[in-house]
Amino acid sequence: MCRHKVTGCGLGVRVAAATSVQQRHNSSDVRFLTKTRMDALKKGSGGRSSFSGHVATVFGASGFIGRYVCNRLGKVGTQIIIPYRGDHYDVLRLKLVGDLGQVLFLPYHLCDEEAIRKAVKYSDIVINLVGRDWETRNFTFEQVHVEGAHRLARISKEMGVERFLHVSALNADREHEGYILKGGSKFLKSKALGEQAVRDAFPEATVFRPSDVYGQEDRFLRYYVGLWRHQGKLLPLPHGGKDIWKQPVFVSDLAQAIVAASKDPDTAGKTYEAEAVTDITTGLPTLEDLGVTLTKMEDRMDWELKPFRAGSYYDEEVGEFEPPAPPKYIEAR
Repeated sequence: MCRHKVTGCGLGVRVAAATSVQQRHNSSDVRFLTKTRMDALKKGSGGRSSFSGHVATVFGASGFIGRYVCNRLGKVGTQIIIPYRGDHYDVLRLKLVGDLGQVLFLPYHLCDEEAIRKAVKYSDIVINLVGRDWETRNFTFEQVHVEGAHRLARISKEMGVERFLHVSALNADREHEGYILKGGSKFLKSKALGEQAVRDAFPEATVFRPSDVYGQEDRFLRYYVGLWRHQGKLLPLPHGGKDIWKQPVFVSDLAQAIVAASKDPDTAGKTYEAEAVTDITTGLPTLEDLGVTLTKMEDRMDWELKPFRAGSYYDEEVGEFEPPAPPKYIEAR
């Protein structure tokens, strides 16, 4: 008797459960999202396989700094849209910075406004890393640093992008006089004009002014350990290197700061200087104000020089030799 009651109770529970599911499935009630922002769709614990609620479009992702920025974004579950110019094989390795479906590619041209609109249509964050170290027949400093930056900022504003981050350069000054070049640096002048163009189109933009950036595949340390080191005993420096100060910043520190600023609304409209620890400051906030612990250059040298020492015949032990003496200055005549 008891067995029949248990069976009946169990059957009743199963029927009730099935009825409940059926009612929910056939319900005509429409449930609206009370919050339509992307962060309402945030899922996961915040790692690479999660979705942070942010979609970031990174212009210039195939460059030196761009690779590190995309890697940082992918680690925290940000969906990344990478507009690229040229061959798609140039950006193929960036597919690995995020989980499956988190990294999307889109061909574009800096002068193609329709392609730019497609690239930022679903993004709440846009990061501009596009830049040139020298002018070419295809692109001048004016076209890239000023007109291109203004176009990206203007379209991002029109498409409703919430955060726009622009990377400029340390010492950017439209009235730059110059120490070496007569008439000043055309590069730094165009960078300053680009900052103003971005501010005009997107007043809430966050601007970064990095100094020389070093890291794997950079154009700073590789200059000194490359051609001149292998083909001569002397390294030519303007004025023998006197009165020239370098404040190189580690690329991972810069990438960390850019990602941190993209998620911090308090950084809107501010300009940050990205440089090494130094007593020479202009009063602007630095990477340390974004919670970044700056990496000392001397702590990275063994890693940065490792590829150049791979073929050495003798691998010395740590501390086996005394540190080299400072270089001697030779007066140019």
